[in-house]
Amino acid sequence: MLEDPGQLAALSARFERFGNVETLGASPLYTRFSLGLAADPALLKLAGQAQPDQPVANIFLAAVHYLLLKGAQSPLRAFYPGLGGTTSLQEADPYPFFRAFCLEHQAVILELIKTRLVQTNEVRRCALLLPAFERVAQQANGQELALLEIGTSAGLNLLWPRYGYDYGEGRACGDLNSPLQLHCRLQGELVPPLPIALPPVGFRVGLDLNPLDVRDTEDTNWLQALLWPEHLERAIRLEQALTIARQEPPLLLAGDALELLPDVLARIPPEMTLCLFHSFTLNQFSVSARTKLISLLEEVSQKRDLYKISIEWEAGDEAPLLKLDQFKNGSRQSQKLAHCHPHGEWLEWLQP
Repeated sequence: MLEDPGQLAALSARFERFGNVETLGASPLYTRFSLGLAADPALLKLAGQAQPDQPVANIFLAAVHYLLLKGAQSPLRAFYPGLGGTTSLQEADPYPFFRAFCLEHQAVILELIKTRLVQTNEVRRCALLLPAFERVAQQANGQELALLEIGTSAGLNLLWPRYGYDYGEGRACGDLNSPLQLHCRLQGELVPPLPIALPPVGFRVGLDLNPLDVRDTEDTNWLQALLWPEHLERAIRLEQALTIARQEPPLLLAGDALELLPDVLARIPPEMTLCLFHSFTLNQFSVSARTKLISLLEEVSQKRDLYKISIEWEAGDEAPLLKLDQFKNGSRQSQKLAHCHPHGEWLEWLQP
């Protein structure tokens, strides 16, 4: 149990930031829970037992959501729109019900936050990734892409060629007959490179410490639980993506990406263009692990070129950054491609 006053204060600050910055305007329910929790030592001590390096607010709130999705009965359900709840925060304060639920179910919540990982598969991020894949394809001279996703969760973003895309003003591409159509609003004056035909993909694999199985109910329930309660459209998109993935489950490998990568990269045919990607993954890497990843890719690039696409929220930035790194002859060149919404709602292209 977390008892150190300094650690409790730091954890309180993390929940305060989650409520005041990350969920503000996007999830009123999670804003209320987070700010309430930030001033609640008993629940902070419970949340503080989550696995190190995990986004503690995300995983703690997901654990509660997961139990409610599985049928746990509580007055708290009335505040979750996805569970049929219709009670607003203006009508009643949900925090007392939330607190009571957490204390009543603290044993199973503790098990979840110690064993599960934050593995959100937000498929609308594919609409952010697509222009970056097109940029790589333009430099690949028609070669097929070999896709490797780090932190793949259930691998839904590996299946981006199976989705349709709409960027407004007639800018549509991808599989326009797909049951999943992703809409992304363009901001700013520049228009990103959008493919007439999607780049060819010859190989795809996802790496994750604990990959989720699209055919396993417990795993897909956890994916649903990671979504914020008011985001009903995200839940619909997730179910549509899962339906597609069940027809063609992606190849997923369990383990530390830094240990798996050398062998996987060595098996990619030389006529394919290596393209790694990740989204909101490096925040769960230690500084030394991030350094090791770059060193590994620089070493591989002494023998063959490769690319890395990332969507990460870098320190000091007001919005997540879409970035493209090209590794060649043992060195790296980086391009900031766009600022974007964390769930893919909008994209602001930065490159001419």
